[in-house]
Amino acid sequence: MPPHVQAVSSFWKDRFAPGPAAPVRPSLSHLLGNLSLPRDLARTQAQADALAQQIKGDGRSILLIPGLLASERRMDAMRQILTAAGYAAHDWAMGRNYGPKPDSLDQIDRRVDAIRRAGGGPVTLVGWSLGGLYAREYAKYATHKVGGVVTLGTPFSGDPRANHAWRLYQLVSGFPVDKPPFPCTREIKPPVPTVALWSQRDGVILPECAKGRSGERDKAIEVDCTHMGFAAAPEGILAVAKALESMRA
Repeated sequence: MPPHVQAVSSFWKDRFAPGPAAPVRPSLSHLLGNLSLPRDLARTQAQADALAQQIKGDGRSILLIPGLLASERRMDAMRQILTAAGYAAHDWAMGRNYGPKPDSLDQIDRRVDAIRRAGGGPVTLVGWSLGGLYAREYAKYATHKVGGVVTLGTPFSGDPRANHAWRLYQLVSGFPVDKPPFPCTREIKPPVPTVALWSQRDGVILPECAKGRSGERDKAIEVDCTHMGFAAAPEGILAVAKALESMRA
C-alpha cells in the first residue's frame, strides 16, 4: 500500500471505528429540546445580576472546562456570574475542545499552575460534558492541586455509547470512545469531593450515565435543563453554585 494511502486509511480508521449499539439512548424529543439554547442564553443574560446575588462565593479559584466542540466562550456567562458572586472563575484558555489529546492533562496542569500562582490554594474544576471527564481524570493525575470536581452532564458512568455524541466524538478526536489517548478510568471516583449534575431532559447523555452510581461520585444533583442548558441556562448555573456550596468544609 502506498504511504499516502496508508496515512489516509490510518487517519480515518479510528474516526469511524464501529462499536456495539447501546440498548438505551436519550429520546429524540429530549435531544431536540436542546434547540432552546438561544432562549436559555437570553434568560441568563436578562437575569445575570439577580443570579449573582443568589450565589455566595467564597473566593475559591474555579476552572471551567468546556464540552466537545465548545470553546471557553460557551461558558462565559457562567464564568461572569460566578465571578460577580465572589468566586475567582477562570476559563481554560485552550480554545475549542476538539477532543482529548495525549497531552491534554499536561495542558490543564499548566493552566491550573498559572491559576494557583495568581490565587494560591487548590483549584475546583467545573467540567461540562466531555470537559467533566477531563476534570475527573485530572483530579486523579494531580490530586493535591484540586479542591473538588463538578461535572455537568458528563458520561462518566455506564456504557460510553449510551448517548448521541459518541460518533461525533470519534469523528472529531480521532480516537475510539472507549480508548482515549491518556489513562482514563471513567467510573472510578477522583480522590476529591465530586458532585455530578444530571438531568432527565439532557437529551444528549443518558441521565443514568451522568448521574453515576454510589461510589462513583460523592453527590448527584438533578437539574431541570437540557444538555446545552447546563452551561447556558439559569438553572444550570444555579446548580453549579449549589454544588460548589456543598463542597465547603
